[in-house]
Amino acid sequence: MIIERATPDDLDILLTFRQEAASWLNALGTDQWQRPYPADRLLRSIEAGVVFMVRDGSTTAATITLTPEAEDGLWSDRELHEESRFVNKLTVARTHGGQDLGGRLLDWAGDQAYRSGAKWLRLDAWTTNKPLQDYYLRHGFEHVRTVTEGGAVNGGPRVSGWLAQRPAMPSMAHGLIHQVQSSARLGDP
Repeated sequence: MIIERATPDDLDILLTFRQEAASWLNALGTDQWQRPYPADRLLRSIEAGVVFMVRDGSTTAATITLTPEAEDGLWSDRELHEESRFVNKLTVARTHGGQDLGGRLLDWAGDQAYRSGAKWLRLDAWTTNKPLQDYYLRHGFEHVRTVTEGGAVNGGPRVSGWLAQRPAMPSMAHGLIHQVQSSARLGDP
């Protein structure tokens, strides 16, 4: 499998991934991702060069967003002064579920964070999705805190405020062929 930057041509695939994941999560009993993700916001992320696609031959197997910017209101000023990379929208196609592709992508992201000089790989997860939180804990993340206020529309409760981090570290064990061009935004070598 290879990993490469998403292009605007991937927008429909990414939106379909999101819908597929929302349906699967709903069947598992969680309300995560039940609101449609704005296509224009996703396109801006693609154009910023922070969205990556995992290709398995001609099939898109997964996606991950890795950015140097944190979502507003989650991390403290002290934490924001520590060089970090932030994982968002990690999604694995159901055709590739059960292969720990998500774990391998987290290792890839940790390696990218390390190569960029970051100290931490950080993420926020759905506050009510305990199985997802447990998944991240099993993959070496430590829970930092849960932020529940000030994130949703009109300042309502935050739905994705379970914060976790693990040290950025080199990894070649992710089994993904890196076909990502250098980017000053991420500090890739």
